[in-house]
Amino acid sequence: MENESSSGGPAAPAKTREPFLPGALVIATLCNPREKFWGMILALAAEGLSLSGAELASFEDLAVMVRDGEPFTPAVVFFPMHRIERVELDLPDGSLPSLSQRFFSKTGLEPSAALAPSNRDPAKAANDPHNSGPHASKDRV
Repeated sequence: MENESSSGGPAAPAKTREPFLPGALVIATLCNPREKFWGMILALAAEGLSLSGAELASFEDLAVMVRDGEPFTPAVVFFPMHRIERVELDLPDGSLPSLSQRFFSKTGLEPSAALAPSNRDPAKAANDPHNSGPHASKDRV
């Protein structure tokens, strides 16, 4: 019985870490109105989902903006649970790269660094090896 979970079935080693913890990069599909949002989980609770990111329809424009060093502040949003239809991890699908991989290849920035609400902290930006050029100085006012 030591290899069984509390549900009575075999223990699943893959369940040692929950996939939808703060910091996970996800795609949220919402209803009323129907839209998709790409971002990093800030919090997930019974009331809803808090994300830092952008609407999926704006993804390409966002990547170009970040690549060109234009000022960028991720949207920090809360979606009540009744609007959430589906939340999926941003993972590659066969030979298709994930949105996170596409973002990195277009911008040279790790998505988690770009989407972190505190990404405007110059001390943190200076320690990010991917944050150089126009991205490194835009926070200093």
